[in-house]
Amino acid sequence: MLLSENLALYGSFCHLVVVAAMQLHLQLGMRKIRRVTALDSFEEPLPSLSIVVAARNEERDIEAGLRSLMELEYSPVQLIVVNDRSTDRTGAIIDRVALNDSRIVVIHLESLPEKWLGKNHALQCGAKVATGEYLLFTDADVVFHPRALVRTVAYAETHSLDHLAALPAFSMPTTLLESFATVFSVFFLSYFLPWRAPDPRSSAHIGIGAFNLVRRAVYEQIGRHEPIRMRPDDDIKLGKLIKSAGFRQELVLASSEIRVPWYATVREAVVGLEKNVLAGVDYRPSILLGNCVLVLALFFSPFVAIWLYAGIARWLYIATAVILLLSAGKLALDLDAGGRCWCVLWYPVTLLLFVYVVVRNTILTYWRGGIRWRDQHYPLSQLRANKL
Repeated sequence: MLLSENLALYGSFCHLVVVAAMQLHLQLGMRKIRRVTALDSFEEPLPSLSIVVAARNEERDIEAGLRSLMELEYSPVQLIVVNDRSTDRTGAIIDRVALNDSRIVVIHLESLPEKWLGKNHALQCGAKVATGEYLLFTDADVVFHPRALVRTVAYAETHSLDHLAALPAFSMPTTLLESFATVFSVFFLSYFLPWRAPDPRSSAHIGIGAFNLVRRAVYEQIGRHEPIRMRPDDDIKLGKLIKSAGFRQELVLASSEIRVPWYATVREAVVGLEKNVLAGVDYRPSILLGNCVLVLALFFSPFVAIWLYAGIARWLYIATAVILLLSAGKLALDLDAGGRCWCVLWYPVTLLLFVYVVVRNTILTYWRGGIRWRDQHYPLSQLRANKL
């Protein structure tokens, strides 16, 4: 009996130390990432900028996103909106909005070349007509504060950055989805270590689909989107291309300046992540499933152990759970100005949801022999072939 109690005490103590070290590493890393609101002051004139938006069946959110782009306090700016074979009212909405702003260039695509993902092809088509010194690749549903680009572009220019990614706030209708976004962000940031991206000695790299700001000359030098034409994780891989070529990149926090309505329902989140799960680990399911085991063992088990143990071991597991909740709550505040940090009370549930998404989508990808994205099936063999 004494031996089992000692083992429980030793195990709970080691668990606490490991989790505390991991969360401390995350929080210290996040402190190295600058906020848009804290960036240096700027001097005009600003460099010319072309914003490229790829849209397919975005009728629900695209008008709000385009209106925010039209209200940007930035000049000179060119707005390029690419309608990628939409089957809903997206094209009509783009045309109607464009009538009110001569800066908007509209491209309607009717076909998709072989061995190209639709979004990647659309972004490259938009970039081909761009005239700005900088390109901003963004999504159709992203909403910008009017002054969001003034500080970010000026910061990239004054610090000689070739690529600047910005992490937006996520607009989620329920606290469960907010918690899921927080948990997803914890694992995303812990995996990619974006605070190391500015270090040329580190292999860490970063890219954000909502905000990838790139010098046009650099984009053309790395081959545009051609090297990542079959990558569903195009935003991250664009960052890897830029970093691997020896150019400078950085990530900033932009929750007060940029907002994205990520997913409206749990089902949307589950289905929407189908394309990214395996791509995020370069189609190595052993790493993905191994991480799921790690998530359950390190992050979920303390919430169960609280009810299974007594005495000091129980209090150590309580302390472990509290550290996880406090760390996630701090991240929720960092990523969403004014956000509801108490959404992390759903933390144990969203851990299980995260594991379910990973396992389900991994199985589905192999079952279907590929992914289905934007109403198009892409074979797994072709996806895997586009290694980077």
